[in-house]
Amino acid sequence: MEFHSNPPLTLYLHLPWCVKKCPYCDFNSHTAPGQIPVDAYVDALAADLEQELPEIWGRPLEAIFIGGGTPSLFPPEAIDRLLARVRMYLNPAPDIEITLEANPGTMETDRFRGFREAGVNRLSLGIQSFDDAALAALGRIHDGAAAHAAAETALAAGFERINLDLMYALPGQTLAGAMQDLDTALGLGVGHVSWYQLTLEPNTVFWSRPPQLPDEDAVADIEDAGHARFAAAGFSRYEISAWARGHDRRCEHNLNYWQFGDYLGIGAGAHGKRTVPARGTIERTHKVRAPQAYLERAHGPNRVAQTRRLTAADAALEFMLNALRLPDGFAAADFDARTGVPLRWLGRPLARAEEDGLIERAAGRIRPTARGLSFHNDLVARIAAETEGWGAGREAALDLPIVTE
Repeated sequence: MEFHSNPPLTLYLHLPWCVKKCPYCDFNSHTAPGQIPVDAYVDALAADLEQELPEIWGRPLEAIFIGGGTPSLFPPEAIDRLLARVRMYLNPAPDIEITLEANPGTMETDRFRGFREAGVNRLSLGIQSFDDAALAALGRIHDGAAAHAAAETALAAGFERINLDLMYALPGQTLAGAMQDLDTALGLGVGHVSWYQLTLEPNTVFWSRPPQLPDEDAVADIEDAGHARFAAAGFSRYEISAWARGHDRRCEHNLNYWQFGDYLGIGAGAHGKRTVPARGTIERTHKVRAPQAYLERAHGPNRVAQTRRLTAADAALEFMLNALRLPDGFAAADFDARTGVPLRWLGRPLARAEEDGLIERAAGRIRPTARGLSFHNDLVARIAAETEGWGAGREAALDLPIVTE
């Protein structure tokens, strides 16, 4: 693969502890010990980041995202110290987007203000629902009143950029119940909502003991009604599950991820991606997953559990898996630049997807249609089937024309 420039770069910092592990969660999150080793973990994150610097010298940083787990369990002073180290090593712009994930039940006004003073300028609140029964079914530690209060407190603390994570198709949820949740969220005056369907993931309690969820027809009705609610409230869909009231309210870190940009993954179990033009490679890294093992290894090379170089097939498929989640799609030139693979190699599946009304091409861009967003898995499966047989000999034979206008 050949690269002439680097894609944008963002930073992800993983803080893995929660008060309680939710039964639907498959993230690398762990029930907090009696006392979280806050200072030791911040030092470990700083050491991890410092060792990544030689690979990204001179590259500007576009956004910072502090996720988990429940990062709001860390005191504002610890977040301030962590961000000070980031500024020392990477010199981000003063107005760079810095997101912190927080959960209702772990917040109060002074804590919000402390995060704001530390430099956090975007909060992502794990609301999930405002209905007490639904929250209990999801194993959440807060109730609807706490969810409502968290959003209002964040606004009062001066945060202009707030995301609410909200789920639908919950156990026993009706169309009316889902719309009540959404109407409550939209009525709070925030500028971003991540609205996503509850799915049952392997290695979770819900996977082994699945609850009764709404059927496909009920889910489709919820989605149709929800999309109309978002539009009426002035929100635009810019990713399958992400809605924003204006371009300036979109999440820059997540957009970079979906657009196949690079990101440093710092912390226990954190994943990263980097493009290395000098080696002609795209590399994915995965840090040691268990928090205690990470604390022990963060100051040396053993903090990296795995480094994997993507093949041309990997890069092409991963780009499409993410970029085709975006209603605006992607510029054809970005595919070549960020994967090192000519887009014409995917001429066959893209032509067939266009014939079937799953994508559209105009002005050098490829976009999923509304049907393509609804059948995203099918669309990606077509790409996967094409790339599955790629090899050094076959790639040359895939030199097919593709029209992008």
